[in-house]
Amino acid sequence: MTKLDILVIAAHPDDAELGCSGTIAAHVAKGHKVGIVDLTKGEMGTRGTPEIRLQEADEAAKILGLSARENLGFSDIYFQNDHVHQHELIKVIRKYRPEIVLANAITDRHPDHGKGASLATHACFMSGLRKIETSLDGIPQDPWRPKFVYHYIQNNYIQPDFIFDITDYWDTKVASIMAFKSQFFDPSSQEPASFISSPEFLPFIESRSREFGHRIMTKYGEGFTIERFIGINDLFDLK
Repeated sequence: MTKLDILVIAAHPDDAELGCSGTIAAHVAKGHKVGIVDLTKGEMGTRGTPEIRLQEADEAAKILGLSARENLGFSDIYFQNDHVHQHELIKVIRKYRPEIVLANAITDRHPDHGKGASLATHACFMSGLRKIETSLDGIPQDPWRPKFVYHYIQNNYIQPDFIFDITDYWDTKVASIMAFKSQFFDPSSQEPASFISSPEFLPFIESRSREFGHRIMTKYGEGFTIERFIGINDLFDLK
């Protein structure tokens, strides 16, 4: 069983790529094991099909060098932060035993993002409770609680608690996003237009990354919010 250093939880295929793929690529380059669990197949999206989006997710996983990627098949739009969905996500957290979890934005234009954030927060805490019993392939799982949960910022602007420099990994981020070619602007596509397929959407993603990068005096950055204070023991660790 692959133990991950970082597990990214995403409501839809492409959420992780749009929100934090530069951070993912940077940590993979440092030798960390990173995986993504997509909660839904994005089947309610305007463009593409669940089958196409799974293929695109596999391609993006290769580009990012992920150690694992899986899809829980929750119902797009309709999944909830409830006992059934918490239990399934707890099994995944205990399976991969990550030190850090990156999860959806705490609030956003798409309601699934905030739901995904809340579900991840609850499941990460509950995964550490020994009286919640789960099993995988008939084998009981041990409790496991990630040390940190951070939330990447998506469509809506949220003031970040910290910004990660992704300048050296910008090209990898773009390539991972473009793996989802069914979703984004293509003048030859016959699919109906959607919010993210407009010609302005990908330039917006770059502008947001440039804005965050500017705030920390680099070219590109990705912003995150925290659930609890981050402690340090050396002021020189701060950039």
